[in-house]
Amino acid sequence: MPSELCAKVTLQEKVRFLGQGSGDQSVVIDYPPPLGDDAGLRGGLELLLMSLAACAGQTVVPLLRRMQQPVEGCVVEACGQRRDEHPTVFTEIRLRFCLRGQGLDPVAVQRAIHLGESQYCPVWAMLKGGTRITSSVEISEEEQAVVLQ
Repeated sequence: MPSELCAKVTLQEKVRFLGQGSGDQSVVIDYPPPLGDDAGLRGGLELLLMSLAACAGQTVVPLLRRMQQPVEGCVVEACGQRRDEHPTVFTEIRLRFCLRGQGLDPVAVQRAIHLGESQYCPVWAMLKGGTRITSSVEISEEEQAVVLQ
């Protein structure tokens, strides 16, 4: 049976909105001058990148833990290239996973990311049909880092 998720945004002033999901937390979404005051996240596209990064991280970390990988930290960065014409959609998004843990297996990390992309991350699944998404990984135990493409 399908489930429903809802979010709402409420106009505060100019084009600044207060966004809220199902919890008590809210986020300020604004636009640069002259339309807005640049007093929050820069609109829906920045939120979309955060959503993809959060969904990918919330997918990959539990997969690695199920693989009994010692994940101690995870940062996921998402950067998108926009086209110049309206609508200024993303033409490409780059995800960068920065994982930390003693003895993380690069093969397991790549497998978890592949599973996230191909099966488990709904945001990734929705976006990849119309936008090229690439990923890279940086694994560190502490000071040393291994970069995978």
